[in-house]
Amino acid sequence: MKLRPHSAPTRGSLPGEPFAWTRGVGKVFAHGVWNSRVLGAENVPRTGPVLFAANHASIMDGPLLFGVTPRPAHFLVKSEMFTGSPLNRFVGWSLLQAGQIPIDRTRGDRDALQSVLAVLAAGGAAGVFPEGTRGRGDAASVRSGIAWIALQSGAPVVPVACLGAHLPGEPRRSVPPVRRRLTFCFGEPFTVVKEPGVPGRVALAAAVEQVRVKLSGHVLNSLQRTGIQLPDDDADDELGLGDMASDDVPGGTR
Repeated sequence: MKLRPHSAPTRGSLPGEPFAWTRGVGKVFAHGVWNSRVLGAENVPRTGPVLFAANHASIMDGPLLFGVTPRPAHFLVKSEMFTGSPLNRFVGWSLLQAGQIPIDRTRGDRDALQSVLAVLAAGGAAGVFPEGTRGRGDAASVRSGIAWIALQSGAPVVPVACLGAHLPGEPRRSVPPVRRRLTFCFGEPFTVVKEPGVPGRVALAAAVEQVRVKLSGHVLNSLQRTGIQLPDDDADDELGLGDMASDDVPGGTR
């Protein structure tokens, strides 16, 4: 049967499964063009839903992480990557074949987040960059979208430290030199749970803080383990993962 090209999911629908060739391309970039090593792959559940929460310092984090995750995963990608110049449209088409989910940064894109929930409900793997912007990658702050997804889905969250692609002193939007050693560290999974009777505002704030502490702690531990340094502070709106209203939390109100 001839495979039809994937299109962007609409109204929170389930995106198409990543075609095998797209994972192959990701692996070539990660292990052929660059020298990527993966630590902690055993922490990723082999089956069932899993939500990857990764720090974000380099423009290459998304494509490379897609190639090294132990399981195929659907990541949120800014919608600007899918439109515009012929090159952008080709990249966007490739991302859709990889099962990636466009997110509109100009509004609270509920449909994109609902598509992530659809992936998790089907027992798949999804990924977000909770900082919402590309900066130092220290996860000093995270947006509430990741906490909303975790609360809604109940899926285990696996923190991921993407290290080495952007180092101190390098210009913003720079691509790492070919064959540079890059490291991707997968941490132990954790779950975010809303306690009965807790107002939605309180539950969401607590979940955001839990994700921040877990991810930033994992990044710090990974830096100490590998000896890699984060880049200088260089924030740039990259994925635009939005904040969610507290009354969207399951079972709770403001």
